[in-house]
Amino acid sequence: MSFTRVILVLGFASLFIFYSCEDTQSKKTKQSVVENENDISKESTINQKDSLKKKKTEKIETAKALDEEPFKLTNSNMKEFLLQYGKENPETLVRISTKFGDIHIKLYKESPMHRANFIYLVKQKYFDETFFYRVAKGFVIQGGNSDRTQMAQKRHDIGDYTLPQEPIKGLKHNRGSVALSKQWVNNPSNRSTPYEFFIVIAKEGAPHLNGEHTIFGKVVKGMGVADKISNVPVDGSEWPKENIFIKAEVIR
Repeated sequence: MSFTRVILVLGFASLFIFYSCEDTQSKKTKQSVVENENDISKESTINQKDSLKKKKTEKIETAKALDEEPFKLTNSNMKEFLLQYGKENPETLVRISTKFGDIHIKLYKESPMHRANFIYLVKQKYFDETFFYRVAKGFVIQGGNSDRTQMAQKRHDIGDYTLPQEPIKGLKHNRGSVALSKQWVNNPSNRSTPYEFFIVIAKEGAPHLNGEHTIFGKVVKGMGVADKISNVPVDGSEWPKENIFIKAEVIR
């Protein structure tokens, strides 16, 4: 083969190689871009699904949290709740136990909200955290409060509310009468405080309280115990010098 022919052959080969060279890198890059786009699209779809699922889960959890929020009594819901509670819990006899003995209190059905309220608090074990904290000698003994830190928390858990008066015609604050206390300031509707009750000790009763409080029960057993409590030593604010703990339970 002549030199010129060799050159031509080589040149043709080179030309063939040049025209037949494939830019595999570019092809790979294009494939990579397409694959990446597909991956991104898939990932975006997955992320959207995850996001929707997360939002749905959060809504469900929020709904559960609202459903599980503890019930508390307020002035808005107390009437409906107590009247229904009274139908489901018709008991009318409660025992108040102290270190001096037991006091049995008969509750009046004619004051339905006051009776239901007292039964509710007894069953909630509210009074088991309280004392007879006020002894007004020859007048009344008052229970349902204490200076213990658990007291504020217990009241917070049950609710912040008051009760409308439920006067029973003909009832007076005679000896042994049981009534709820009330706030004397900023209480134009004369509403009862739900937590604190008093027992009239005075032999002649307390006629000046007639019309001021709802009488919702009377002592049917244990007035001697109430008299013992009324004679304990007290400080200048009528608080007994030794705590008189209360434990309350429904008898029937």
